[in-house]
Amino acid sequence: MSKEAGTGAERLSALMMVVVAVIILAGMLFGYDQGVISGALSGIKKSFGLGPTLLEVVTSWVTLGALVGSLIGGELADRIGRKKAVLAAGVLFTLGALLQSIAPDTLVLVGGRLIIGIGVGLAAVAAPLYGAELAPASWRGRFVSAYQLAITIGIFLAYQVDAVLSGEESNWRLMLGAAAVAGIALFLAALAAPESPRWLLKVGRKEEALAELRAVRPGVDQAPVVAAIEGSLREEAHNASWAEVFDRRWRRPLMLAVGLAIYQQITGINAIIYYADGIFASAGFTTPAAQTMATTWAIGAVNVLATFIAIAYIDKIGRRPLLLAGLVGMGVSLFAVGCAFLSKGGAAGAVTLVGLVIFIISFAFSLGPVVWTVINEVFPSRVRGRAVAVATAVNWGAAFVVSQFFLTLVEAIGRPATFWLFTFFCVTGWVWVWRRVPETNGRTLEEIELFWAEPALVPAADRS
Repeated sequence: MSKEAGTGAERLSALMMVVVAVIILAGMLFGYDQGVISGALSGIKKSFGLGPTLLEVVTSWVTLGALVGSLIGGELADRIGRKKAVLAAGVLFTLGALLQSIAPDTLVLVGGRLIIGIGVGLAAVAAPLYGAELAPASWRGRFVSAYQLAITIGIFLAYQVDAVLSGEESNWRLMLGAAAVAGIALFLAALAAPESPRWLLKVGRKEEALAELRAVRPGVDQAPVVAAIEGSLREEAHNASWAEVFDRRWRRPLMLAVGLAIYQQITGINAIIYYADGIFASAGFTTPAAQTMATTWAIGAVNVLATFIAIAYIDKIGRRPLLLAGLVGMGVSLFAVGCAFLSKGGAAGAVTLVGLVIFIISFAFSLGPVVWTVINEVFPSRVRGRAVAVATAVNWGAAFVVSQFFLTLVEAIGRPATFWLFTFFCVTGWVWVWRRVPETNGRTLEEIELFWAEPALVPAADRS
């Protein structure tokens, strides 16, 4: 290998490592914020004397902010670029975390939760979109799945922080404020990252796009890459309007993305992540230490390890098989947990523990990473930024409903019926995926775009 080729390979490796670092840091911040609230709620409740309704508000309003942030994210990602959108997310993460840590009352705390939620929503749009556009087709699933892996690592780290800091009532401020460190790290990583060549071509900055392509893929003929991207952008003179996002032409990919976004949430994942300690308490784990231990390892650690299944197989066996297998495991485990709560016998705690472990494993290799991968694959470049924002906003809207009303639902219909309701959504989700979700594995973004223009090009087994 020549010196020049060697330098090029090192440059490729370094830049791709920065891209992966941006994706991972964005996901870790998302996950940390999801997981840390489970351990912080007890201290917040004591500090401010909150009842169940206000506890639901403190828990769920981060998802309300994320809904807003995801819509802003689509606009920013299209107007100022994927890189600058991630930079903005880093700033919001940092500000929101610091505000939570010094909150003198509930109003300021909820305000901090809202700000960090906007950062979460912005990153949830920009980071996977960024990864999908920079990754080669054969690696795209792994790149986007790295975001979901990072979310699980963030949740696990949050549970670990909760366990270490749970001794003092006021330590909830440190739990929430620690996110500022990762927010600063995200900002610094994004500063060093390349911009998406696809976005640069989209806004007419061809020379910069070619420079970025040469940097991230040295030694590769850029002409066919640029031609393929420009082919999908040929008719584009400006950003797509919101009306175009909802145009009849893109109804199928939009409904597909929105459906996946909804099913990811209504099958119960955030209810379990946010209220894990309380669920284990109801299942017979009587001490805070036992609840924290069960949450940390049965939810946090298992979530991390099982996500590697998706990373290993998403680009080998495809998106559909993972989705279908995961929904089966989730449905069976949720049904078993509902039965355990109904029986209230001595084995209820063990059944709940095993059931939730199986649920987390099944979610972690299916609806967790695969949903975000498909959402970032199915839209044409012209509308991708705003369309992904719509799907992400719907995802956060569904998350808000689940987290805001989970405790209320449990009080109204009981824990067994609540978990059986989640089971029902797993069943309907399996049928919907079987009928509506095509296989996108191994196809370029331009080839996937042709699915919607010419349905006959979709392999028979993949047609909706």
